Amino acid sequence: MRDHLDAAPGLRLRRWSAADAPAVLTAFAEPLMDRQSGEPVSSPAAARRWLTAAAGQWDSGTRFAFAVVDDADTVLGNVAVGPVDRRHGTGWVSYWTTAAARGRGVASRACRALARWAFDDVGLFRLELGHRVDNPASCRVATAAGFAVEGLQRDKLEYDGVRHDVELHARLATDPEPMPRRP
Repeated sequence: MRDHLDAAPGLRLRRWSAADAPAVLTAFAEPLMDRQSGEPVSSPAAARRWLTAAAGQWDSGTRFAFAVVDDADTVLGNVAVGPVDRRHGTGWVSYWTTAAARGRGVASRACRALARWAFDDVGLFRLELGHRVDNPASCRVATAAGFAVEGLQRDKLEYDGVRHDVELHARLATDPEPMPRRP
């Protein structure tokens, strides 16, 4: 199973490494990034724990997280599939990007590459993802990566005492490859 791949010209996916702790800490220092992790990543030790957890999940085959990097190996974000349900051939896709990478098509190109890898290398058939309905940028990422809208999950998430609806998207291994957009 490949642990690095080219996503697009100038964009690669690779396994996270311990050396990425400073980049992880910087990424999680951005507002609202605390929602992207089960525990706050607000110290070097927490960044190392996040990376250790990602490595352990990869090794156990339950979740596969990739650092999204440019040609200079600068971390631009994260794409992941997990939890993986091998019995049913399904996985849940998640992604985030650094502030500097947003609006450049990084997340959608990385998600397209992750999906093809999950189908070809992991043998999954169905990938799902969800985003808050008040996050149109995440919806654009999902649709550009070939994930079709499947429905609305009412009041699924709660942040700061407020419930949020989530739009569910899915992509099947048999779906046509999405046309790449220009960055």
